[in-house]
Amino acid sequence: MDTLLTDLGHALLAAGLFFFWVSGLGLIRMPDVFTRMHAGTKATTLGALLTLLGAACLQPDWAAKLLLLAIFILLTNPLSASVLARAAYRTGTIGMTLKVDACAERDRAAAVETAETSATHTEPNA
Repeated sequence: MDTLLTDLGHALLAAGLFFFWVSGLGLIRMPDVFTRMHAGTKATTLGALLTLLGAACLQPDWAAKLLLLAIFILLTNPLSASVLARAAYRTGTIGMTLKVDACAERDRAAAVETAETSATHTEPNA
């Protein structure tokens, strides 16, 4: 049983390292900031979780602390990616051409609605 857990731990560590490598490759090869961010956060999250799981298999005494680290990573990586993507979009970072830009359409609709409500609430001077 001990050798099975050790072998599983080494396999999970190798899988985690593979996903870290894929993440680094994605950061180099992707064309714009948004796809780089996607490659960087998704693969890194999976790589970190597999690495922590492998470490927990190799050192079962550390499992509770490694679980806390895994929860922290699961909560912070997607959130930070979302915040960075939103900031990049709002500052005008040029990404790949989108067929449908839901955020820009929502902003345009809000601007038109604001203009219409301000036009209907103004009273003409007599």
